Amino acid sequence: MSAAAVRRAVRESVSGLPREFWWLWTSTLVNRLGGFVATFLVLYLTADQGHSAAYAGLVVSLYGLGGVVSSIGGGVMADRLGRRPTLLIAQTSTALSVAALAFVHHPAAIAAVACLVGMATNASRPAVQAMMADIVPPEDRVRAFSLNYWAINLGFAVSAVAAGFIAEHSYRAGFLGEAAMTLLCAVLVWVKVPESRPERDPAAGADEPGVGLGTVLRDGRFMGVVGLSFLIALIFMQGHVGLPLAMGEDGFSTSDFGTVMALNGVLIVVLQIPVTRFIEHRDPRRLLIVSSLLAGYGFGLTAFAGSLAFYALTVAVWTLAEIVNAPTQTGLVVRLSPVHGRGRYQGVYALSWSVATLVAPLAAGFVIDGFGAAWLWGMSAALGTVAGLGYWALMRRLPEGVVASGSGSPAGAGAGAVAPAEESAVGARTGAERG
Repeated sequence: MSAAAVRRAVRESVSGLPREFWWLWTSTLVNRLGGFVATFLVLYLTADQGHSAAYAGLVVSLYGLGGVVSSIGGGVMADRLGRRPTLLIAQTSTALSVAALAFVHHPAAIAAVACLVGMATNASRPAVQAMMADIVPPEDRVRAFSLNYWAINLGFAVSAVAAGFIAEHSYRAGFLGEAAMTLLCAVLVWVKVPESRPERDPAAGADEPGVGLGTVLRDGRFMGVVGLSFLIALIFMQGHVGLPLAMGEDGFSTSDFGTVMALNGVLIVVLQIPVTRFIEHRDPRRLLIVSSLLAGYGFGLTAFAGSLAFYALTVAVWTLAEIVNAPTQTGLVVRLSPVHGRGRYQGVYALSWSVATLVAPLAAGFVIDGFGAAWLWGMSAALGTVAGLGYWALMRRLPEGVVASGSGSPAGAGAGAVAPAEESAVGARTGAERG
């Protein structure tokens, strides 16, 4: 591909998105540049503090438990208080709790603070996703979510390598660095990102249906997506839980693990935009099925890894699954969410990842300690197969508008219904694609 073609592809990928989106994108990038706890918590507890794999799994699970609580709370706050106040509260709380983690040493104190970190960190996710859905037109959302995911991994690619070397000298410096970067994100949101929560139409009055948590939980098709997301999250969590434990048992260092995980971020940075251009208007059913199988069998290949190069190969396989799955699944969640319930719907969706963060470390520690790492990777392959079959079954039952056009009916409003604020854009896009 010529340089001119590359420039044209990049220009087409980033053009036309609102200015507010780019400030939110910048905040995401800054936040991930400071990422340390989620990647190196297991190694901090085992290699630096001398705890067992079982204790490390317990602490990471408590981190996930905090996220379980705040995923719902953050979604409700995003709808009630607004997206911006929720982000400010969550990011400031994250900075303070991560800084505290650098100074506690008692096992019970570490566990308690890790739970607070998980709670604060996950509270911001529903607000970020809801805000992006608010400010980006429906036809550009897959592209916007892909670019946001690209920012996450651009930051991760840089921070994983740097943090690996920082960890070899001072874990405390890594924790304090993340706290400072997260606080910078809070300042950036306060100064540059306006509130985006849609206002209810006063003329609608009592005729406009309310959206509560019960509405979300009774939405069978949406909860099916959440359940499958949980299986996918269980698989991907092994990159942060099972993989460092397995590499440690094979005698690799923290910098080796950081380098291998950095490959995940580098590949996403390089491939996310061109792959998104390729998949943007393709059948999400096939994309979700293929990405599930790639994730499961990518981690399954780790059972045969014995060298750094082979570990890198397995990371490359499941990274491709991430690149395809992330924007496709996030776009589907938004299309199934009503306009005035986006925070709650995103909160329940985030709950699938939070519960996986709770379950995956306990399961990984138990399986590795009791049976060996090979069993963990075999189970990952099985979960990927189950998730692929689940997406095949679920997507057959979704309305054709959700699957074929990417429009989607708001959950809880009945099949075929379209949110009024998006109706014209959805109709135009549907017509163009069918033509």
